[in-house]
Amino acid sequence: MDVYFDDRIIEPDYMEEDAETSMTLRPLTLDEFVGQPQLKENLSVSIQAAKNRGESLDHILFYGPPGLGKTTLAQIVAREMGVNIRVTSGPAIEKPGDLAAILTSLSQGDILFIDEIHRLSRQVEEVLYPALEDFSLDIIIGKGPAARSIRIDLKPFTLIGATTRSGMISSPMRDRFGMLLKLDMYSPEDLARIVVRSAGILGLPITDPDGPLEIAKRSRGTPRIANRLLKRVRDYSQVLGDGSINRETVDMTLRKMGIDELGLDSLDRRLLEAVITNYGGGPVGLETIAAMLGEDAGTLEDVCEPYLMQIGFLTRTPRGRCVTPSAYSHLGIRYRNDLSDQQTSLFE
Repeated sequence: MDVYFDDRIIEPDYMEEDAETSMTLRPLTLDEFVGQPQLKENLSVSIQAAKNRGESLDHILFYGPPGLGKTTLAQIVAREMGVNIRVTSGPAIEKPGDLAAILTSLSQGDILFIDEIHRLSRQVEEVLYPALEDFSLDIIIGKGPAARSIRIDLKPFTLIGATTRSGMISSPMRDRFGMLLKLDMYSPEDLARIVVRSAGILGLPITDPDGPLEIAKRSRGTPRIANRLLKRVRDYSQVLGDGSINRETVDMTLRKMGIDELGLDSLDRRLLEAVITNYGGGPVGLETIAAMLGEDAGTLEDVCEPYLMQIGFLTRTPRGRCVTPSAYSHLGIRYRNDLSDQQTSLFE
């Protein structure tokens, strides 16, 4: 019998259940951080150079899909630099005064990490520009004719921004970052290494090397999902298995959760099947698909579509979404190229 959850277990965004073990599973140094080799090399050189000069690190923007380690990297940078880090998010900074209070509390070389930085308001961004360039704040006090501007000098600091939508960051803001570093999806081999490391921290023995690799293959290239699946496998292994990770336990767990060998769950399959059944594989508009499934269009666009497009099961065209022959094969549905059949009949 399949088990269903209110939240998708393969949702890459942060969930409350991730809080239990997120701090213990996070790597503490660049050497412990698995994957992203080019990014780690560039970051390591910049950190070492800044420490040799005795200066604060240049401002950094991490961008990429959720769950790949942007927050973890920010904390690693602070630890490698030997400074404190202040963590906040774009929506939490509502007024310029909120930003001023945060910036004036920073010490020399400290790091300010702003998650979802693309959601900063325009007013807050305007105050942030001189802070990033000149380490100063221009604050307006009072209103009307009595209003006056004062400048507050700040101690040199490093801003680390993280975003899942780099295209929504304004050009003036983007230009003020010295390093723009993209995080890519992880390979199954790197994810398997993460699963092995996390299993060791959780005290979960591995009796079959294919077990971690099977979890990795179904994690949609995202470490956060891999760790979440590992915790579900641990639960099933302790209750229905022998308490260890092996291929059989992983297969049983993920089958009961409705996650197939490519990491697709029931929503992914429903999306593909709806387009195939009702529209012959497409093209069809996103809003139409959302109405058929009773789901939010933003959820389908941000959560389902990127992975389906990455593995070649879905394409976007000017006329709408289309399901590829590979998806037909995966779902066990016979592919019919109706357009080719129609073109052939015209010439018969």
